[in-house]
Amino acid sequence: MTSEAHDLPGWPKYRVSGWLNRLVARPGFQSWASKFPLTRSRARADGAALFDVVQGFVQSQVLMALVELDLFRRLRAGPQTAETLGRACDVPEDRMRVLLQAAAALGLLKRKRDRFALARKGAALMGVPGLEAMIRHHKAFYDDLRDPVALLRKPDETKLSQFWPYVFGGDVDAGDAAVYSDLMAQSQRLVAEDTLRTVSLKDVQHLLDIGGGTGAFLEAAGQANRTMQMTLFDLAPVVPDAQARFDAAGMADRVTIAPGSFREDALPEGADAISLVRVLYDHSDDTVRALLASVHDALPPGGRLIVSEPMGGGARPERAGDVYFAFYTMAMQTGRARSAEEISALLIEAGFDQVRCPTPARTYVTRVVTAVRPI
Repeated sequence: MTSEAHDLPGWPKYRVSGWLNRLVARPGFQSWASKFPLTRSRARADGAALFDVVQGFVQSQVLMALVELDLFRRLRAGPQTAETLGRACDVPEDRMRVLLQAAAALGLLKRKRDRFALARKGAALMGVPGLEAMIRHHKAFYDDLRDPVALLRKPDETKLSQFWPYVFGGDVDAGDAAVYSDLMAQSQRLVAEDTLRTVSLKDVQHLLDIGGGTGAFLEAAGQANRTMQMTLFDLAPVVPDAQARFDAAGMADRVTIAPGSFREDALPEGADAISLVRVLYDHSDDTVRALLASVHDALPPGGRLIVSEPMGGGARPERAGDVYFAFYTMAMQTGRARSAEEISALLIEAGFDQVRCPTPARTYVTRVVTAVRPI
């Protein structure tokens, strides 16, 4: 070790930490630590947490089976036996019992003698818009994670890159657009809810939502500010469903739908605020830089930008952004889950100031960064 390394801030702490980690990694240490009175509670807790990581893939597949067999809804009417549910789902009784027992162990169901009932966590799952659709969609993600090392080495093609073709630019089939727009719209309600908890739109006269799909976020924003004019800018195939949404919401007279691609077309002008909701993490840094420059130019001096999407934790890694969304965007083969600090740096580079990163309500739903075009 060089003398310079010993002069690094915090070096003694890391030297002690390194020594401790080497000790913990020795064969037999965990066995000893789990018995020694002063270390056994920590050793057992660490062991249980590690086993949860090891078995995580089984837990997610148990959840997939529960959703695929529609067991949460089947149990809404009341407790049922494994025999009854197995017969209804064409699954042998003994195997249905294994699934139900696993669901109860995960807190999704609860067991009452020989019957199984919906637990609070299972009921909550049904109340999250789009969650069951996303769980079903995970089949493609599972395929890409079958060989995680191959994914890390950047394969030529992945299942998720085929599912989300719009991120690569070019034309998108209307049928494909409808599938992913519906999936995004279902879960967009939670994102809109947390975004609007964090950011007030009461002073906004005209909001432009870029890449807003069928308009789920704009619908929620329009309900939060009932005098605000709005513009939706997204690919042409989503226009009919977006128009139907705004017609049904009674907002058609307040919303202009401008079909186009931010890669190729000029952004609509006239808005004093622009939102990018779950847009940046789909794209490469070069695409993001170009988009942010266009957004900066489209806003008037003093105009505000709102970025809302899942983000990594940066210097303090966190599970949603740095595990799930980091690997999800990797499997998409474009974009990445950037930290709020990285997005802030990109905004400053594009010419924005007054960059703010409000405390998020639920990091697994979204985080928000706001900025202003200087006056």
